[in-house]
Amino acid sequence: MKLKAYIITIFLFVSQLALAQVTFEAKVSKKKLGVNERLRVDFEMNKDGDNFNPPSFADFKVVGGPNQSVSQSWVNGKRSYKKTYSYFIAPKKRGQFTIKQATIEIDGQVYKTTPITINVTAAVDKPKDPNDPEYVASQNIHLVAEVSNSQPYLNEPITVVYKLYVAPNTGVSNWREIDNPRYNDFWSQNIEVKGRRILNGTYNGEDYRYVVLYQKVLYPQKTGKLNIEPLVLDVTVEVPTNRRDIFGARLTQSVNKTVSAGNRTINVKALPETGKPIDFTGAVGDFDFSVSTSKNELNASESFQVNVKVSGKGNLKLFELPKLSLPSSLEVYEPEKNDNIRTNLRGMQGYKSENYTVVPQFKGKYPIPSVSFSYFDLNTKSYKTVSSDELVIDVLEGPTNSSNSDNNISAMNNNKQKVIFSGEQFAFIKTTPNLIEVKPSYFFKSKLFWTALLAPLLAIPLAMIVRRRKAERDADVVGNKIRKADKLAKKYLSEAKKALGQKEAFYIALERALHNYLKAKLNIETSDFSKDKISALLSERSVTDAVISNFISILKSCELARYTPSSNVEMQKDYDKSAKTISAIDKQIR
Repeated sequence: MKLKAYIITIFLFVSQLALAQVTFEAKVSKKKLGVNERLRVDFEMNKDGDNFNPPSFADFKVVGGPNQSVSQSWVNGKRSYKKTYSYFIAPKKRGQFTIKQATIEIDGQVYKTTPITINVTAAVDKPKDPNDPEYVASQNIHLVAEVSNSQPYLNEPITVVYKLYVAPNTGVSNWREIDNPRYNDFWSQNIEVKGRRILNGTYNGEDYRYVVLYQKVLYPQKTGKLNIEPLVLDVTVEVPTNRRDIFGARLTQSVNKTVSAGNRTINVKALPETGKPIDFTGAVGDFDFSVSTSKNELNASESFQVNVKVSGKGNLKLFELPKLSLPSSLEVYEPEKNDNIRTNLRGMQGYKSENYTVVPQFKGKYPIPSVSFSYFDLNTKSYKTVSSDELVIDVLEGPTNSSNSDNNISAMNNNKQKVIFSGEQFAFIKTTPNLIEVKPSYFFKSKLFWTALLAPLLAIPLAMIVRRRKAERDADVVGNKIRKADKLAKKYLSEAKKALGQKEAFYIALERALHNYLKAKLNIETSDFSKDKISALLSERSVTDAVISNFISILKSCELARYTPSSNVEMQKDYDKSAKTISAIDKQIR
């Protein structure tokens, strides 16, 4: 009997130790899932602890959590306790990954979970539930990259416009870029989108609203099939649900959706070899070409400018201008470049030019030979060559080039001649100074002295006029009340004005502004707010029924707007209405 009693005692003691043992473990909703599915991870403990450290989830994206829950129960006089940290994660790619250890400190001891291996497979088919917010969001929002021309020539401009299409019964509160495309093998220029406006359009034959997010102009720099990488956004979508609020309006649910514009392949055609000019340097578009001089007659050692200019539309930044070939008797300096090129959705437009400074050293006539410029015309799909006229510069006075007695055309001499200076090349510099005696000036009896002396006397009547006008303004009771009311409305609504365009933040700030205004005017606390009481108090203070009705309708708009899609136009209307209503109340209240 004693042995049996000892065994029972030891068994009960061990049982109590087992019950008192601390447990900390990780549990997953599944160990095998598709790359398009989500996984729930729970970290459970049977005793409260401190310094909980989750694993890094390096191969997953945390889409929810941590959510914390605590449950306690008493069964037959025994207490059970469970605390759980929950995460919702989505895999980033296929493969086999490990959820590493989490740690927590309980009663001074550090406990760790056991690592869990997760197998991520290819995407799996999900059942299409029409009431599932994820499915509704995927059907009602689309990111599209619209390309103007998928088969351009080399250096022919194309445009890529990124549009976000949203179904009429769905809203978008915000978005952020996850991956920006890199336009390899393209010269690219971003075109700023000013004031993103919501427009109406169609997508796959159905009515949609859309907004233009980005606009790019691309010039392909290689031939063949070139890839435009996709733009990827994380979008917060407001999806309507089957639930309704107390006023019967349908409630919405926020869903984070990743949308991609998809890869686009551009097949770039090479420029034809048939008829390609020898001097062709890659210009593609529609251009005008000219060569001009600043003067046609001058003396030796004076300078003139030769301007080479290409204007029109095309890849102006992507080719070089033809070079001048001038006689050796003309001293030519490096050209100064002057470009005026603007880029819009139609591509580059404007002009580029080079300005050469030329100094002749000898008397005579110098021809500037004709210069040709070739480009590929996209309209006719053929090459065109434009040549400038031959220009003649007549140097009237100066030394004669002894190597060429015939002064009619000295430019034909190809032998470099020694430069002979006439002594007049620096004639424009003054060598005789024209100095003027400067007498010292004194402050006493100067204009500044008399101004400083008389200014206080002249300020006295001005101060009297200002004081009289201030007195008249202070006596204008009605006008002061109107100005004070408008200033008060701007003061209370300043925070809401800063949040215009951000639906939830705007309506929270607007509702807070209305409440703060009532607290200041009616001396009531937020806990006493009700629409009936506000109406009664304003009516007692001589505010008209129309103004009271406007104020109550704004409060209702603030309550409903958080759960329904609202555009920037509607927010602006609510802001203007609030400012007018606060101003009207302040004018009428007594």
